[in-house]
Amino acid sequence: MSLIYYDQMPSPIGPLFLVADDEGLREVRFEFEKRPHEPLDGWVHSAQQLAQVRHQLEAYFSGERQTFDLPLKPQGTDFQQSVWQALTTIAYGTTASYGQISQQLDRPKASRAVGAANGRNPIPIIIPCHRVIGSNGSLTGFAGGLAAKQWLLGFEAAASFKLQAPGKS
Repeated sequence: MSLIYYDQMPSPIGPLFLVADDEGLREVRFEFEKRPHEPLDGWVHSAQQLAQVRHQLEAYFSGERQTFDLPLKPQGTDFQQSVWQALTTIAYGTTASYGQISQQLDRPKASRAVGAANGRNPIPIIIPCHRVIGSNGSLTGFAGGLAAKQWLLGFEAAASFKLQAPGKS
């Protein structure tokens, strides 16, 4: 069994608790989640082990990064893994509905299951579950809270607009 490393970092949407092992990032937790926002027995604090994660998240929050290039190791079922992989295809600054994700997975009647898998995404922001909305355009649940989801979507939309504005290259 490999070591589990953790670190914490500030963000515009509140403190983030990062968890990884030697194979990749396992979790990003929000302060308000029901899961503990503290290490479990045997976990090792290591800013160095999570430095690349912090660096890429800081670049994202400063508007300098739209995608992430990190080894990820989310823990979940095969179906959850397929949903989380599909989430990574939602472009920065855009959204998709649960139904659109279920169609993408060739499981058109699985939008509720997609919603459940989306809600269990252990690596939010990097696996962008915040980009999934209701079919009517409404914001739906988010581990960091709806205010954080709204902030992330607004932040990405504003950054995308700046990138597309005339005169920008």
